[in-house]
Amino acid sequence: MMRLHKLYHRFSLLPISPLSLSSNPSLLPLALPLRLRTAVNFASMASSRLRNLAPLGAAPTEDSAASFSSSATAATSFDYEDESTLGTKYRVPPPEISKIVDAPPVPALSFSPLRDKIIFLKRRALPPLAEIARPEKKLAGVRIDGKCNTRSRMSFYTGIGIHQILPDGTLGPEIEVHGFPDGAKINFVSWSPDGCHLSFSIRVNEEDNDSSKLTVWIADVKTGKARQLFQSPNVHLNAVFDNYVWVNNFSLLVCTIPSSRGAPPNKPLVPAGPKIQSNEEKNIIQVRTFQDLLKDEYDEDLFDYYATSQLVLVSLDGSAKEIAPPAVYTSMDPSPDHKYILISSIHRPYSFIVPCGRFPKKVELWSAEGKLIRELCDLPLAEDIPIASNSVRKGMRSINWRADKPSTLYWVETQDGGDAKVEISPRDIVYTQLAEPLEGEQPTIFHKLDFRYGGVSWCDDSLALVYESWYKTRKIRTWLVSPGSEDVAPDILFDRSSEDVYSDPGSPMLRRTQAGTYIIARIKKASDEGRYVILNGTGATPEGNIPFLDLFDINTRKTERIWESDKEKYYETVVALMSDQEEGDLHLDKLKILTSKESKTENTQYYFVGWPDKKIVQVTNFPHPYPQLASLQKEMVRYQRKDGVQLTATLYLPPGYNPSTDGPLPCLVWSYPGEFKSKDAAGQVRGSPNEFAGIGSTSALLWLARRFAILSGPTIPIIGEGDEEANDSYVEQLVASAEAAVEEVIRRGVADPKKIAVGGHSYGAFMTANLLAHAPHLFCCGIARSGAYNRTLTPFGFQNEDRTLWEATNTYVEMSPFMSANKIKKPILLIHGEEDNNPGTLTMQSDRFFNALKGHGALSRLVILPHESHGYTARESIMHVLWETDRWLHKHCVSNTSVAEEDHETATVKEDVSKETTNAENKVVATSGGGSREVSELEYEEFHSLPRSSL
Repeated sequence: MMRLHKLYHRFSLLPISPLSLSSNPSLLPLALPLRLRTAVNFASMASSRLRNLAPLGAAPTEDSAASFSSSATAATSFDYEDESTLGTKYRVPPPEISKIVDAPPVPALSFSPLRDKIIFLKRRALPPLAEIARPEKKLAGVRIDGKCNTRSRMSFYTGIGIHQILPDGTLGPEIEVHGFPDGAKINFVSWSPDGCHLSFSIRVNEEDNDSSKLTVWIADVKTGKARQLFQSPNVHLNAVFDNYVWVNNFSLLVCTIPSSRGAPPNKPLVPAGPKIQSNEEKNIIQVRTFQDLLKDEYDEDLFDYYATSQLVLVSLDGSAKEIAPPAVYTSMDPSPDHKYILISSIHRPYSFIVPCGRFPKKVELWSAEGKLIRELCDLPLAEDIPIASNSVRKGMRSINWRADKPSTLYWVETQDGGDAKVEISPRDIVYTQLAEPLEGEQPTIFHKLDFRYGGVSWCDDSLALVYESWYKTRKIRTWLVSPGSEDVAPDILFDRSSEDVYSDPGSPMLRRTQAGTYIIARIKKASDEGRYVILNGTGATPEGNIPFLDLFDINTRKTERIWESDKEKYYETVVALMSDQEEGDLHLDKLKILTSKESKTENTQYYFVGWPDKKIVQVTNFPHPYPQLASLQKEMVRYQRKDGVQLTATLYLPPGYNPSTDGPLPCLVWSYPGEFKSKDAAGQVRGSPNEFAGIGSTSALLWLARRFAILSGPTIPIIGEGDEEANDSYVEQLVASAEAAVEEVIRRGVADPKKIAVGGHSYGAFMTANLLAHAPHLFCCGIARSGAYNRTLTPFGFQNEDRTLWEATNTYVEMSPFMSANKIKKPILLIHGEEDNNPGTLTMQSDRFFNALKGHGALSRLVILPHESHGYTARESIMHVLWETDRWLHKHCVSNTSVAEEDHETATVKEDVSKETTNAENKVVATSGGGSREVSELEYEEFHSLPRSSL
C-alpha cells in the first residue's frame, strides 16, 4: 500500500492493536485529531493496516555511511549462484538489508489523562513463523486464535515503563511495571479515567490452553506493581471483538469467556444435508469478493462458540457480577457521566455471503449497575448494501454519546434506503435523544444532510461541526451548527473538494474533558471576546506539506497563524493538546502542545511547545533506526505527463552517491495508482521533502543499502473528469505516468535506462503486471506482491470501481494483465501470502496468473508464503521476500545485459503501446479518487465490515 513505510512513526503514539483504541480513552487525545481528519477525507482506512508494520529503532552500530562509498558492483555482491536448491528453504537477504530489518523497534507512547505521566510501551522485532503458523479459525470474515480466544496474529508489548513528566517538561526516572510472569505478552493497555491505574491483558504460554488465554491485570501507576484483576484465575478475556472498558475510576466492564462454555463443537462426519443458497425471491444482491465467510451450520456454531461473551462488571477489589445474558457482544461504550453503557451485539440469522459486520445487529442501553434500560434498535441482516461508493446500511447507524453532554445519544439514519444511486434530499438525518427520554418523547432532528454523513465534532450548545461528503464528486462540507439554539440556522463553514489538499483548512483540535470525552477546544484570546478554535492543518503547498496551527475566529471566519513547521530543514506536526487539564476555555498564552519533529536524516522525536514564548522541550531521544543509511539523499521531484498533468515522486539515493562521478545506478520504481476527478488535484504535491525516510520491514528503501536509486511513490493518477470513468482509460494513463517517471530519473542521470525495475504491493502489483504487459520498453523486470490480475474474478467491483463486470465488460477485461499475459516478456517475480484474506486478492490470482505466464513461456517465478496473509508478518517470510527480491533485482536488473536486445515480439508490443499512448494524448485524460483515497481493498472492506469497536 502506497507510502505506508512513511506512516510508522506518525502512529507510534498509538497502541499496536487497533482493537484496543475504542476501549482506551487515554490514547484518544493523540488519535482523535487524526481520525477526525481522516473520517472526512476518506483516509481513515490507512490506520487499520498499521498492525502489519514493525517500526524500526536501532542502536548505533559500527556500520557507517562511509561503508557505502564503494562501487555499486561491490555493494551488490552476494552469492546467488546455487540454483539447485532454490525454493527448498527460507533464505536471508544480504546483511546490509537484514541488519536494518532486525533492528529493535522504538516503543509506543501514551500520556495519562491528566498529562502528568507518560508510558513507554516496549515491543519486539519481527515475530517468528512458528507464531504466525498457529491454527486459526476463519469465520464470518474474521480470523480467530482458538487457544487465546482473540483475533489471530495479534501483536503485543513486552513491557511497560512509566515516567513522571517533571515541571520543566523533562521526564523523571522510569518505573517498570512489574509483578506479572516473565515472557508475558501484553495487550489492550488502558489508563483509568483518573490516571491512577493501568489496565492490560496478559497471555503467557501459548502451548498451554489455560495460560494462553488472556487475563486482565491492574497496575498501580505510582509503584508499577501489577496484580490480576479477578479473584478467580479461571476468568479469561474474550477479545474476538471488544475486550473491556473502564466504566469509572473503580470498575471495568469486561467481555469474558462464559464459565459454562464447554469444548468446541465437533464437525459432523456426515452432513445433515446439502449446502443450499436460494434467491427464489429474485432479490438483487451484489457483494464484493469477501473471504473467510461462514460456509455451513458447523461454522455458524463455531463462530458462536468463540465469539460469545459474558459481560462481567468488576471492581478494582476483584468483586464481580455478571450482567446481561451471554451474546456476541461487539462494543461497549459508557456514557460521559458513567451512568449508562451502550452495548452492541450481533445475532442470527447469519450469512454465507457477507462478513459479520453485516449480520443482524442489536444496540441496547444498560445502566452502569447492569440493568437493561431499553433497546435502541435491532437491525436485520444487511446482505443487500449496494456496491456503489457511499452506500450504507439501512436503519440507525453510528450510534454514539454526545461528548459535551452527560448522557445524550446521537445517530444517523439514511433516507435513500442506503443506496447512493437514489437521488433524494435529504439523504441522511442526524438525530439526538436523551438516554432515558420522557414517555412518548420522540428523537430530535439535529441536522439534515444531502451528502453522506461523516461525523460530528461536539463543543457545547453553541458550537458543533458536522461533516458530510460525496465520493463521486469528491465534495466535502463542514457545517457549523448551534445544537442548543433552534433559531440559529446551520451554516456551511467549509465547502471544498476532498482531492484539493491545498485548500484544506485543517481540523479543529480537541481537548479532553473531566468526563474523559473529547470536544472541540475553545480558545480565549486576551482582551478579545471572539469565539476561537484552533485548526490543525497539514499545510499542503506546491513545495510540500508545511503543517500549521491557525487560530480561527468562528464569527468572522478569519485566521491567525500561531504556529508553523520549520520548512527549511524539518518536518514538524502537532500531535495533541497538552494544556487541557482544567475545564472551560483554554487561554492562548497558556497553550501547550505535543509536536513531532524530523528531517531527511533525523528520525522522529517528540517535543513539548509552550506559549507565550513557545519554549521547546524534547521528550524523546530515540536512536537512529539505521545509522548506516543516516546520510541517504532524498529529494521530492516534479515532472509532467504528456497530457500536461503534473506528477511528483520522492527520489532516494544512497549515502555518498554522486551522479557526476559514480554514473547512473540501477533503479527501483515502487508505486500504487490513485484515482482523481481532476487534473489539477492529481498534480498537487502531497508529503514533505523534509520527512524522515521511514523504512518498514518490506520497504523498497531497503535497496538503498544495495546501491539502488529508489523512485518511491511516483504519482500514477487515473483521472476521470466530469462524467468520464477513470478506469476506461486506465492502461493509457498508467503507461503515460510510468513513461514520465522513467524519463525523469534518466534525465537526471541517476538511473541506468537498461536497469530500471518496477514493483508494488496489492494494487501496486496489479500496476506492475500491467506495465510489463503494456510498457515493456520502460522496465527490465518487475516485482508484484499480493496482487489481483484477473478482474473477472472480482465481478462486483474492485478498489474504487463500482460498476459491475456486466456494466463495464471491456474495462474489466482491458485492465486485467491476466488477459495480456501473452505480452509479458520481461522477468516478473510474483509473491503472495498463502492465507491472503483481502477481498479480491485471493492467492488463486497469483496461481492462475503464473500459469498463464508459464503457458506463454514468460520468464517468471511464483513464491507462495505459507501462513501469511495480505501483508507479511513472520521474520522468516519477510527475510525470504527480501532475499527473493534482492536475487531478482541482482539477476535481472544489476547484472542485466540483454535489455537492449529486445526480441521481435517485445518490440512489437512496444510499438503498439506507443500508438495507444499517442492516441490517448488526443483525449481529455482524467484521474479519479484522490490521493487520500489510496487504500487497498482490504482496508476498504475492513473499514465497512468490522464493528465500530474495531476501528
